[in-house]
Amino acid sequence: MITNDPKILGLAFLGGIIPSLLWLWFWLKEDKKKSEPKGLLTIVFIMGMLGVICVLPIQKFIQTNLDSPGGQLILWASAEEIIKYLAVLIILYRTSYIDEPIDWPIYMITVALGFAALENTLFLIKPLEMGQNTVGLLTGQFRFLGSTLLHAVSSGILGIALGISLHLKGLTEKWHFTIGLILAIALHSVFNFFIMKVGVGDENYFLELLKVFGFLWVVTIIVMLLFEKVRRMN
Repeated sequence: MITNDPKILGLAFLGGIIPSLLWLWFWLKEDKKKSEPKGLLTIVFIMGMLGVICVLPIQKFIQTNLDSPGGQLILWASAEEIIKYLAVLIILYRTSYIDEPIDWPIYMITVALGFAALENTLFLIKPLEMGQNTVGLLTGQFRFLGSTLLHAVSSGILGIALGISLHLKGLTEKWHFTIGLILAIALHSVFNFFIMKVGVGDENYFLELLKVFGFLWVVTIIVMLLFEKVRRMN
């Protein structure tokens, strides 16, 4: 049950949204060619936050009706990636705002960081409510380096695939979308699998955590290179 304490809710919200805004600033800064409308980016960001509310009952249903932990992880990741994509589609379908390949990854990363902002907030409420401010601070830092970046990168992969296929039609366009979605879900699932294997009380906890984050950062660098390639496309 979510606390009714406005102070805790406010601190959790700030701790959840600030890392997302920092990453959003970073990715928008990478788009040197032009800037998207700030109002539209704000709406997409908020839609990402609302996506958390939509995905929670879906994940609860999956957990209740599927016994396989591996299958649960894959379906949870699938639900999150599809909800984020649909959130962008609801706002931008049949509009003229996506007129260049780079627009897709920008909006997909924005919605993903909105999603991560509310998700982070929910994770921070419990330790703050219990007075574990240090745990809450560490949770925020780890999520800044881990899951917040994961959301941006996994949705960025799908956005890049959609951007590359922007002016393509038919099966070729659908093929790019399918590959992008599969890669996004695969990255999300693999990260969650390994992060859940890292036990908090393990002797090599921080070393194992560093390995998982290292894997994510390698993927991030690859995505940044692809992001730059899409940015240079006409």
